[in-house]
Amino acid sequence: MKVEEISILIMRAPGTNCDLETERALRDLGTEVHNVHTQKVFKDKNLEKYDIIVFPGGFSYGDYVRSGAIWAKECEYRIGSELINFADSGKPIIGICNGFQQLVELGFLPGWKGKSLYPEAALGNSTHGYQNRWIRMRYEGKGNCAMLNGLKEGYILRCPVAHGEGRFLLPSDRREELLDKMYEHDMIMWRYVKDDGSYADYEWPANPNGAYHDIAGISNPEGNILGLMPHPERAYFGYLMLEWTKKGVPEKYGDGYPFFKSIVEYVSKKY
Repeated sequence: MKVEEISILIMRAPGTNCDLETERALRDLGTEVHNVHTQKVFKDKNLEKYDIIVFPGGFSYGDYVRSGAIWAKECEYRIGSELINFADSGKPIIGICNGFQQLVELGFLPGWKGKSLYPEAALGNSTHGYQNRWIRMRYEGKGNCAMLNGLKEGYILRCPVAHGEGRFLLPSDRREELLDKMYEHDMIMWRYVKDDGSYADYEWPANPNGAYHDIAGISNPEGNILGLMPHPERAYFGYLMLEWTKKGVPEKYGDGYPFFKSIVEYVSKKY
């Protein structure tokens, strides 16, 4: 498939605020992007026409109840079977920040045995309240999440976080068991790191929210569903990066560029 033939659905809802940054990044790569309100998606029920689905960041429905919970329940009720069919087809589904929260609420992540009826993990309250800051996260994938195989081993991506509920948690009574299972299935994609590239080891601000095992992003066991709390779309262009003025002029692209480029190239080569 040619890159310009790749059709991407970005779903937005009341409170979404990162859809345009995500659209801009994916359009820059040459793809066909459809930024569509969730209510129209519910009406059309045409997910099969797209090659990638992205749930972007923001505060859908004001994050009432829990972050992503209302949007997730609405999607499950209105297009639940369509989402399952899309996931089962192997096509990528990506959730960034609020989108990650939604995928957890929907039961697609971690997704030990496909979509679960209830959340199997949580993105809880940050240990330091709402955080809007730059972080570093390191790519930990070993190949299972094929859409990220274009990234170099150990790639460190600098980008912002902006959330109050992003603390990745597993059930306390099975935490270590499930962590081992995630490593066994190569599901841990991103971990927070310090400036020198070493793991944050729960230290703030390198780990901005107290996430278990410094986890910033995960995939499902099949590798086609990806969720992460930080915002690579906000670090896509060079002028968005920190301290570029010290160089005089910004580079064309920032740290988020390889993230999106890898996803687009994967789809282009696979289909």
